[in-house]
Amino acid sequence: MATAVASQAELRLFVFKMDHVITAIKVQQHDPQRVSIDLDGEFAFGVSRILAAWLHVGKTLNDAEIAQLQAKETLEVAYLAALHFIDYRPRTTTEIETKLTGKGFADSVIQATLERLRANGMLDDNRFAQTWVENQSTFRPRGSRALAFELRRKGVADEVIAQTLEELPPEEELAYQAGKKQARKLVNLERNLFRNKLSAFLARRGFSYGTITPVVSRIWTELHSSESQDDNIQERGVET
Repeated sequence: MATAVASQAELRLFVFKMDHVITAIKVQQHDPQRVSIDLDGEFAFGVSRILAAWLHVGKTLNDAEIAQLQAKETLEVAYLAALHFIDYRPRTTTEIETKLTGKGFADSVIQATLERLRANGMLDDNRFAQTWVENQSTFRPRGSRALAFELRRKGVADEVIAQTLEELPPEEELAYQAGKKQARKLVNLERNLFRNKLSAFLARRGFSYGTITPVVSRIWTELHSSESQDDNIQERGVET
């Protein structure tokens, strides 16, 4: 009988220790969107104000509730870290995974964060690849091999890369657009030097030799055909 009474007393003591009283909720000085929670007169943990909205001084929390609150806080911190990362520019799934892994988040937290980003329309590797290729083709044209290499480095899946590159303009047109811009800096060079420098430039942009050769010839011809026309106009003007 005495043993049974002692066991019940120990159980009541165990349950009592599972309950903690909130004795203070303080806004953090370095981050007004977070608060510090004191339990039983001592600092216990920090949490976002949104998650702390239901807490108040005098409320009791058991260990399970505390663990659940901290788990939600970890998810929120990971999500905010991902948002901050993509605020500079769109990111791929792999880039975000790598970033959050480097910050020490568990894989379960990372996967939950990725799902939340997808659900909110903030993470889409297909859209990333399309937008990235369009921007490169407009402002910095390069060959499909170079584009594929860079997308692969960012973690885009091969099938997504292949589908995206199928929608590109012809390789010759991309090389022409890239070469035409660069040719303005080389226009005063003699033909062989012009050809070598422009060919090397296009090769660095990922274009093949079979694409480069006719494009360089086309650009040279266009540049010097326009010069010949200008000379003829000036000559006719002098004769008149």
